[in-house]
Amino acid sequence: MINTKNKYINREISWLQFNKRVLQESADKKVPLIERLRFLGIFSNNLDEFFKVRYATVKRIVDAGKTGKSVLGGEIAKDLLEEITNTVIKQQTESLKILKEIENELETKNIHIIKEDELNTSQAQFVKNYFINQVSPVLMTIILNDLREFPNLKDTAAYLAIKMVLKGENNQTRGENKYALIEIPKGIDRFVELPKEGENSYIILLDDLIRYCLANIFNMFEYTSISAHMIKITRDAELDMDNDLSKSFIEKLSSSVEHRKISDPVRFVYDKSISKDTLNFLKEKMLIEDTDSVIPGGRYHNRRDYMNFPSLGRQDLLYDKIKPLPVKGLSLESSIFESITKKDYLQYTPYHTFSYIIKFLREAALDPKVRAIKITVYRLANNSQVAASLINAVKNGKQVTVQIELQARFDEQANIEYAEQLQAEGVKLKFGVPGLKVHSKICLIEREEGADIKRYGFISTGNFNESTARIYTDFTLFTANENILKELNKVFDFFETTYKINKYKHLIVSPHYTKNVFKKLIDTEIANAKAGKEAYIKIKMNSFTSYKMVDKLYAASRAGVKIQLIIRGICCLIPGVKGMSENIEAISVVDKFLEHPRQFIFANNGKPKIYISSADWMTRNIDYRVEVGCPIYDEDIKQELIDTFEISWSDNLKARLFCENQDNAYRKIKGPEVRSQFALYEYYKAKLES
Repeated sequence: MINTKNKYINREISWLQFNKRVLQESADKKVPLIERLRFLGIFSNNLDEFFKVRYATVKRIVDAGKTGKSVLGGEIAKDLLEEITNTVIKQQTESLKILKEIENELETKNIHIIKEDELNTSQAQFVKNYFINQVSPVLMTIILNDLREFPNLKDTAAYLAIKMVLKGENNQTRGENKYALIEIPKGIDRFVELPKEGENSYIILLDDLIRYCLANIFNMFEYTSISAHMIKITRDAELDMDNDLSKSFIEKLSSSVEHRKISDPVRFVYDKSISKDTLNFLKEKMLIEDTDSVIPGGRYHNRRDYMNFPSLGRQDLLYDKIKPLPVKGLSLESSIFESITKKDYLQYTPYHTFSYIIKFLREAALDPKVRAIKITVYRLANNSQVAASLINAVKNGKQVTVQIELQARFDEQANIEYAEQLQAEGVKLKFGVPGLKVHSKICLIEREEGADIKRYGFISTGNFNESTARIYTDFTLFTANENILKELNKVFDFFETTYKINKYKHLIVSPHYTKNVFKKLIDTEIANAKAGKEAYIKIKMNSFTSYKMVDKLYAASRAGVKIQLIIRGICCLIPGVKGMSENIEAISVVDKFLEHPRQFIFANNGKPKIYISSADWMTRNIDYRVEVGCPIYDEDIKQELIDTFEISWSDNLKARLFCENQDNAYRKIKGPEVRSQFALYEYYKAKLES
């Protein structure tokens, strides 16, 4: 019997290895230079969210006096916190080394990121003027020494910790340390472009611009020395909802989001060159505990801002932009309803344009025969055409029902604002199911056609968000299949009558059916393998953490079922272990776009069963969310999904292997080089020409 410790990869450690793959992209010299900087930003942003959620969760287990072994893949929570901190310190050190390498390479391309002590005379004058006009009016500076309570630091902000050694008027005050905090303003670009000099571009970070102007800020103090070092904290992002029955759900959530701003810190990052007395002063005042992760870092924090590093007009240092393609046979200039009455269509963003979703909703908003629109919303773009289309539909007399998930992690405030806007315009809002998040990506249109009501709809693996659709890969199925759409209507009915559990013949719906349906599909493959029939499973997901589903695939592997997994992020399954998983291979593709679709292919003895879904195989998706998986019945789309999986599987440039030692080794396959995301675009271009 294989013990638990050797049976699963801990999800937190696996997540850190996923983020290491992001860091690999920033180190890859084949990736354009400015894109490498942006991958460093993604690495940093991911790490911030990890500490807010996953580290905070493990810390709560420790604080409750529990080991957490049953939910942590055999790890003990306290030991895991230490392992996470040690791993993060190593990755942070590596990221700083990579950043320095990129900066050196940028200099060879005439792009210079300079510090405050490297400014020439004209640059210094520009910085002073910029500070006085742009920065000083919004700067928040706090003197710390005499405060009774330490100020509440935001977990989304970075701060300069200031230490002044005072001259003093007498021996008693001479040499006294005066401490202060400066909050780096968020409303100003972190990267300030200085005037170009010939072919050379110059950038100074806002942090260093402020450092240059410290004398201006603290001109009321007389000091012998002044220093500024960056710090930041990360807070527990768990939402604690109160039970006040007099409050609406929006009021409760708004209060909880507000309370998050003062929740417990779980990580403290500081410039490792900070003086020991300044560091001790801050840790003591901030009540930093032993179970908090204390990370020595470099000169700059909040490196997530590198995601928005300016392009500087240097297209040669960026990825070539692709022009999203049309879906073959589906015109944006004619009725989508009429087209999908004849056959289903599959949109695969960003290779295909997102415009089909907007066109579908706009057509529904204007069509006199459309009576109702029902849609789920998880994350919308800042200026959402989806929301505008729904409001347009209400103004045209349609009944519009929106199931909006207010507890979408880190989008709570944005969704509250959208909810209030939609409600004010007359949209009927639903706020989910008690105890469950609604993560399904579905839309249903009801249209009067003669004496009948005809349904049209789409089911997606991703959010209805035109901004993320440019960088997230996702499938959306447009269909008028009545069998599917009748059941889709049952899902919307469930939002109205949550006590009623519906039955489904076609859709795979969480939380009631996902686990059992997929287990039955796996059982069929096991039976076929034992009978000598064709048996395989091909799955593409974001994350795979459900131990029960891992065990089920182990059982299939032992029965001889060939299993191929493409998992972008966390994978708790260990492939290739004799007697446990020798028939399982697993890879991760991290590249230009964020791999986001979920697709499932089962051999079914030569008659493949294929599904797309909003759900990963994670406990939360299977048991604690409303998710929808949809079967693919159109034979052309079936083949298309098989083709796209095979193209991803053939990647030998950006695919990394999952294995027990988690070394993120690149997968090597003999034959021509395949970079799957680029190959997929060419595949869809070729389809248009065929």
